Amino acid sequence: MNQTQPQPLKVLVLCTGNSARSILGEYLLRAIGRGRFETFSAGSKPTGRVNPLAIRVLRDKYNLDASGARSKSAEEFRGVKLDLVITVCDHAKEACPVWPGVPVLAHWGSPDPAAVEGTEEQKYWSFVQVASQIARRAELLCALPVAKLLDAAAVKAIGEQEKLADEPAMKR
Repeated sequence: MNQTQPQPLKVLVLCTGNSARSILGEYLLRAIGRGRFETFSAGSKPTGRVNPLAIRVLRDKYNLDASGARSKSAEEFRGVKLDLVITVCDHAKEACPVWPGVPVLAHWGSPDPAAVEGTEEQKYWSFVQVASQIARRAELLCALPVAKLLDAAAVKAIGEQEKLADEPAMKR
């Protein structure tokens, strides 16, 4: 019996600005997947900067160093053979470029924590909530048997779990 480790699946987490949710998704899925995924993030219209609260939540709550994260365009991944593309915002889902050869395209929408207004603590709390949602979805993906990792229905169903309320309700 062949005991070789399967190649990591290449996963792109896509959002509009690539400043918060997709960055959280990239780092959380990489950490939770423990080598099962080669993760990337990008934006359909990148802001050019990563939100400092995303970096802070990854460090404070998950002990992850995302200081090297950068906001980048989905165009950078045009030549990369991806196995899975996950959109994490509704706008990216609607504006998602065509990814020829990608077996699974799934939408795991999350409210935009960067859009929350209020105190610094309220903004931070919204990032914590969204990161927790994304982490739980990453755990659900990792819990799938290997044979189901590229099952579009199974991966898409994860986006229907762990729902959060809209941004105003996220305020503490």
